[in-house]
Amino acid sequence: MQSVTLIIDTRLELSTKYKKLLESPTNKVIISKDLITALKLIQDKEPDLIIISDSFDDDLSDFCKQVRALTYNMRPIIVAMSKSADFNDRIKVLESGADDFLSEPVNSEEFKVRMTAHLRREFESNLSVKQFLPNKNYSLRALKRKLSEDKPWAVLYISIENFESYKQAYTQLASDKLLQTYVAIIQASLNENDYIGELSENIFLVITDPIKAERLARFLIFAFDSVANKFYAEHDLDRGYMIMQGDEYAGRRANFVHSTIGVITNEFAKYKDTTQVLNSLVHVHHLADNPNRSNYLIERPKISAEDSVLESEYNNRIVIFETDEALSILLNTILKLQGYQTEIINEYKIPDEEEVPALIIVDAGDLEKKNGLNLCYRLKQEEKFKDSKVIVTSIIHDKELVLNTGADLYLPKPYEITQLIKWVNEFVKEFNT
Repeated sequence: MQSVTLIIDTRLELSTKYKKLLESPTNKVIISKDLITALKLIQDKEPDLIIISDSFDDDLSDFCKQVRALTYNMRPIIVAMSKSADFNDRIKVLESGADDFLSEPVNSEEFKVRMTAHLRREFESNLSVKQFLPNKNYSLRALKRKLSEDKPWAVLYISIENFESYKQAYTQLASDKLLQTYVAIIQASLNENDYIGELSENIFLVITDPIKAERLARFLIFAFDSVANKFYAEHDLDRGYMIMQGDEYAGRRANFVHSTIGVITNEFAKYKDTTQVLNSLVHVHHLADNPNRSNYLIERPKISAEDSVLESEYNNRIVIFETDEALSILLNTILKLQGYQTEIINEYKIPDEEEVPALIIVDAGDLEKKNGLNLCYRLKQEEKFKDSKVIVTSIIHDKELVLNTGADLYLPKPYEITQLIKWVNEFVKEFNT
């Protein structure tokens, strides 16, 4: 992405000279000849570097204060240019918010080198430590500039799903290598006119041309899936999932990582600000997410009629398979007090009800018959229950045996009720999001 430099100067000849010295494929230079226009440009373009001359009637130090107050959240470099070489004038301007002060006339080569150094420092200060990508603030700035250009654009919201689970299972070092590999793939797919930055550790923003956006998303999904298996141990690949470790996550089944990409363009909709763009991106990205594989979705023109949008209700239904009558009554009472709709089933059969539960709690049964494990396996094979979360409680202390049935969590008996409630809350929330 190009950096942006704003020159605020009433002098046509000198401002044009400064522009020619600084303009390049990596730096766009804008000239403003009045302060009102300059303030509007600062808001719209959020320049990286602002060069202010004392060619205005306004006091230079007062204007530096105004600019710094206006840009407190984006913190651009401010360089003051003045015909004065007085020491007190320098101090006054620097105390007013300027980062540098140059007395005119200034050597052209020195001017160019100093401004380039300021731009480099501004860019490097906004790079993430791990991936050396522009951070969230800089990415939002790049998006805002793109909106102000009124040209065709496309934005890709790229994530690595199940990343935190992978980090817990394989350590920070392995997760960093996974990130670095995917970032390298994305960067190799872009050209000099495209932009890539971070929104968070495992979420990236790419700004590109709408013509190639879908082709790019399709390639990234293919490339990620092609390399992802190289980041797992053989026993996990053979099993088909990860088993979480540690006191907090022990016994939870975790799916492998996958990449989800949401894409929007300004071909079919007009966006007023970055907040509107991000909201649309998150919505499309959410629709694209497939729990079991990488996927992408690109926003298309919408055809809708009055009252055509239906919102799904929050599902807080829990079905409990528990043959111990005392324990089933206890679970039923406690979960109802937590606000859940519960149903107790005292035999191992697949429920006939039309309403799909958000969560199913299954007792594994005895070691010989394994009735609960067989039920769990059958439930996960049913299309109707494939999205329902399943907790298997068991006296069988074989974590892998339980999770191989498709259970989302193995919870050994006896367990703390508070621990069960924590997982119930988390899984119901996951089901509804």
